[in-house]
Amino acid sequence: MPAHSAPASLYAPSSLVLTTGHGERAATTAPARAVTLNCAYTTSGTHPDPRQACGELDRVNGDLDRLATLRGNETGRACTREYRPIVVTVQGVWRGIRVDYEHTFANPCIKETQGASAFAF
Repeated sequence: MPAHSAPASLYAPSSLVLTTGHGERAATTAPARAVTLNCAYTTSGTHPDPRQACGELDRVNGDLDRLATLRGNETGRACTREYRPIVVTVQGVWRGIRVDYEHTFANPCIKETQGASAFAF
């Protein structure tokens, strides 16, 4: 009788790599920063606040388009209309489903005021 290995976890894998870079598209922009985020049974990774980031991903059920504008401008901070695009990418697996996502903010201020905490690194 062949041996069967038990699954490592009862939770679907959720492991992501997030990057930011200055430019309009990830294909033409070198990443300026990259972090890892693991959201399985416990949270971990090099993201500055993995618990908050994973919580936000749970709140939007992994819908990264909703995540990109989750906060609105709750800081009340005014941003200039300056166009200095910053692109955020997310690649990996969320609850067992492959993720390949890209979102461009008009400038770093808008990324920080409108982007979710998941994008704050």
